[in-house]
Amino acid sequence: MDTAADRKLFLGARLKRLRRDLSLTQTAMAADLGVSPSYLNHIERNQRPVSAQLLLRLAETYDVDLRTLNQGGEADEARLAEALADPLFKGLSVPRHELLELIEEAPGAADALLRLYRAFDDQRARARAAADTGEGLLEASPADWVREYVQARGNHFPELDQMGEALAEALAADAPAHGDGFEPAARQRLAAKHDLGVRTLPAEVMVEWTRRFDLHRRRLLLSDTLGPASRAFAIAYQLALAEHGPALNALAGAANAPDEATRALLKVALTNTLAAATLMPYAAFQRAAEAAGYDMARLQARFGVSYEQAAHRLTTLSRPSARGVPFFLMRVDQAGNISKRYAAGAFPFSRFGGACPRWRLHSAFRTPGRIVTQIIETPDGNRWFTFARTVERQGHDGYGEAHDLAVGLGCELRHAHRLAYARGLDLERPDATPIGPACRLCHRHPCAERAAAPIDRPLAVDDWSKSVSPYPFAAG
Repeated sequence: MDTAADRKLFLGARLKRLRRDLSLTQTAMAADLGVSPSYLNHIERNQRPVSAQLLLRLAETYDVDLRTLNQGGEADEARLAEALADPLFKGLSVPRHELLELIEEAPGAADALLRLYRAFDDQRARARAAADTGEGLLEASPADWVREYVQARGNHFPELDQMGEALAEALAADAPAHGDGFEPAARQRLAAKHDLGVRTLPAEVMVEWTRRFDLHRRRLLLSDTLGPASRAFAIAYQLALAEHGPALNALAGAANAPDEATRALLKVALTNTLAAATLMPYAAFQRAAEAAGYDMARLQARFGVSYEQAAHRLTTLSRPSARGVPFFLMRVDQAGNISKRYAAGAFPFSRFGGACPRWRLHSAFRTPGRIVTQIIETPDGNRWFTFARTVERQGHDGYGEAHDLAVGLGCELRHAHRLAYARGLDLERPDATPIGPACRLCHRHPCAERAAAPIDRPLAVDDWSKSVSPYPFAAG
């Protein structure tokens, strides 16, 4: 009988991609691994399987996480299937084995197909918006471009982590002289090294701003609506700009953003990342997270950060020598609008639509401030452990009461044993909730939560029966 241990592992395309990412020739990589160039050539052409010994050499030589060699690039089965469900491809049936073959044998081509579809879908959405508004074709959203760029990097910027750790060490060295904690030391460093002051002002004075830098008076102005964690983050942001402004400009410039607004928004995202790396230095945060079972309250207390700040940081722990649980994160408002979507590993939810209403991220609004957990199962049979809770929106626009947001975190079920929130659960035989992608792409039936029929299935409505689903559809 064929067992996992007996199966031959052919990873030619992924090994070739790794070699090219490292800018190595076959001869150079073969020398590093202690094999002949012809043997490596046969492996890359899938004429020879990869041995366990060679996998270990790869991990030791190039500090590679072996899990990544058995994963695709940004394209995977779910994302390609989602794209091919578009009416654009109606009548073109692509069986699952062809998708898997494309991802396995030609991951670069799979990535290219997915990027091309994303560009088409974005252009189509802008055209529709232009038609609705009567204006010309709208430009690509800077927020979408930045989100795609950050995710293409795996939401991991090692250079910023190194800067953040160094800055945190410098602040820790100054702390005894200027009081305990991050904020006193950061204020003192801004004043002594950069001649910058920090002042908190009433919301009535700050009007729409929660943080604003007064260049002429060299003061960072903060709204008194900010809580301690948000105030510390705002100070860390200004300190990151003061200490590493040129480096941040260089990183943003190297990304080749399509316009100045997008480049500026990317710089903000990179500065936020550096601020988080200063407040939550990589090595210390990763060790604390593992030791605490990823208990959010303990991480918040240990680093003086908010729930959302700690949650976002958890999605960046991809250092090869000290990886954390590969979390994904999604943040939504009460209307279901998604304002954050990041992942350190796989991401089970639709990029081209919203999240499934059966996921308890949405029901977190019923129990503000409390963590709700859930094990979910996606249509491909994969299972995920998730937990979510509400967070307060920072700032107030003056048009009514402030509304909470919900932040959901999750990981593949195989990592759940490392989480405090999964203790006591039967992870071998879990009670999993079946969910799907956006309703227009989901084939699960029946579903009382369905908001639309699948775009590739006709409605099945008759006078003689009524389904629990408001949109019953014909089987494929």
